[in-house]
Amino acid sequence: MIDYWSYYHARLVEALLIHLQLVTISLVAALFIAMLVIFTCLNKGKWLSGLIYFFSALYSVPSYAFFALLIPLSGLGTTTAIIVLTLYSEYILLRTFSTGIKQIDPLIVESARGMGMTDRQVFFRIQLPLASKSIFSGIRLALTSIIGIATIAATINAGGLGTILFDGLRTQSMETIIWGSLLTIFLCVFSNVVLRLIEKVVLRNVELED
Repeated sequence: MIDYWSYYHARLVEALLIHLQLVTISLVAALFIAMLVIFTCLNKGKWLSGLIYFFSALYSVPSYAFFALLIPLSGLGTTTAIIVLTLYSEYILLRTFSTGIKQIDPLIVESARGMGMTDRQVFFRIQLPLASKSIFSGIRLALTSIIGIATIAATINAGGLGTILFDGLRTQSMETIIWGSLLTIFLCVFSNVVLRLIEKVVLRNVELED
């Protein structure tokens, strides 16, 4: 194992960084879309429910099939991978975000509006901060999910840790498979630790404002 790292560490690190890039871009794009959808449709229950059902249907599509369906439209490579990972994240984010915001006491929202706040101010200053725990829970869940799914992106030449895993399967190299798996686990754990730290800082600031 140590010898394998000494010979191939550059390739392993490169695959890890590409994987991280795919996941980060996809998650940021999904967060932006989720915020926009929730803000636009929060007071339109049927629209929001319909979108959540739509993304849940997409989430049920096997990743291999999803990649294959998009290849004629966006081709092989990073673009298709990011689109698929973003859409997979969207269902988790929309469900957890909407649940967290709906659990806020309506009297708090009405009081904020009574003080003259606009819908935008209520959303960003009241609803999002109070739903922070649910929001970060959704982000962590989406992140863990797409880190695993992103390994399949190697089949469409998007790179990442999937290239290590599939090379290990193709050559029947147990060391390659183990290193690919270990780095995937490391990325998942490291990303969740970073999110936990960010969550603590955000929640501490919210409590101070309260």
